[in-house]
Amino acid sequence: MTIKPLADRVLIKLLEAEEKTASGIILPDAAKEKPQVAEVVAVGPGGMVDGNEVVMTLKVGDKVIASKYAGTEVKVEGEEFTLLRQNDILAIVE
Repeated sequence: MTIKPLADRVLIKLLEAEEKTASGIILPDAAKEKPQVAEVVAVGPGGMVDGNEVVMTLKVGDKVIASKYAGTEVKVEGEEFTLLRQNDILAIVE
């Protein structure tokens, strides 16, 4: 199954959370913080959204920082993704 975002939506896959602290302590799953850095998997076409023209500036493969509680989590074939609007993306990580 393939997910194709509509309008100004972006499909992202969160990158794995750190398993160690900076000092080398290994964290159990319950203590790991939800990662905010993700990889763009699919991008909608943009167009007119709420009466405004939206140009998509993201592309597949970009690493981004997304708002912590934005979007809708979806599970496809055992993998978890988040579907959110482009304006919920805070930055591109270079």
